[in-house]
Amino acid sequence: MRAVLLPIAYLLVLLPTPSWAYRDYFTIEQKAQLAKVQTVLVDAMALTDKGAIEAGPIADLASRRLGELGYTMVQDRAKPHDAVFKVKCEQRKTWEGTTAAGGDADLPDAPSRLWKGPACQMTYLLGELKVRWQREVRTGFDDAVVAAQATKAGEPGAYAIGKLQEELEKYEFPLLLTAEWGQPERLLTLLDSADTTQARKVKIFSLLGEMQADEALPRLKQALQDRDLAKQALSAMGNLGREGIPLLIEIMTTSQDLEVQTAAAKGLGQLGGLHGDASVVLPLLAKLKDPKTDWFVLTEVAWALGKIPDKRSIQPLYDLDKKLQALHDPENIPLKKLKEAVFWSIKQCDTWDQFS
Repeated sequence: MRAVLLPIAYLLVLLPTPSWAYRDYFTIEQKAQLAKVQTVLVDAMALTDKGAIEAGPIADLASRRLGELGYTMVQDRAKPHDAVFKVKCEQRKTWEGTTAAGGDADLPDAPSRLWKGPACQMTYLLGELKVRWQREVRTGFDDAVVAAQATKAGEPGAYAIGKLQEELEKYEFPLLLTAEWGQPERLLTLLDSADTTQARKVKIFSLLGEMQADEALPRLKQALQDRDLAKQALSAMGNLGREGIPLLIEIMTTSQDLEVQTAAAKGLGQLGGLHGDASVVLPLLAKLKDPKTDWFVLTEVAWALGKIPDKRSIQPLYDLDKKLQALHDPENIPLKKLKEAVFWSIKQCDTWDQFS
């Protein structure tokens, strides 16, 4: 019996994104609890080779930064709280991390099994449940003794903890926790703050997209007026509901900015594939056939068509492939990437009859 392989695009639609893969770990009741988290207890520890030191500055830092998202912060266990944010900073890390692969273990800021130098590990508790969500920040050096001697900083343990505090000040754990708890309204409020930096807005847009927070769509539309934020907003829209499709089509066909066109085409591929919505195919084909379409935009259009396998795409893709094969320029990287996209999408679309 011949094995049947589903097209890659179909599999990608079925699989959750790595950063939210563990969400099924929660029950419906627990998800409801997370969405209502308001009061957070901070549990901080600071450990050096000589033992524990005062962790108050770390707890204060975490309380201040989470407070920016509107949470009520407490450091007294006797006071009522909805969740516990735990942060343990060590001169020499003790492994308490995630599994070898899957979920958070695949993220760049996941706890590292190999790192033995200074690190702060973060997680949280929901009631008595220790959640799989874990993050880690590390110093730029792996030996606090050597680093302290090189800078004549004095006691290595205190030096390492001080540097870790600097890393915690920069790391966006408050945004990540808020997204993890499923509270997009807090992110949207921060987005509108005059004090929010451009870099932070970009991170918020990214998280709103990963959360598939449809209530963010009006704010994402506004962000399209800001050239510096438009690309990220479009990327986030590519993870939302069908409501974003008409706007993405309009942007792809009318914008004069090539980066914006490219991001819109990518978003259409994501939404079309995610929702199985073939309404995006004809606008993408129109862009594919337009001789004025830039190669970078054309590449993203080709990838997008492969994510929504459709019989109507087969001949236009073959026609484009024939034209591209007549072009021989090994040093032309954009041409090479365009050929790869067209070849992949032909494979997705021309085998779809077997599974439709």
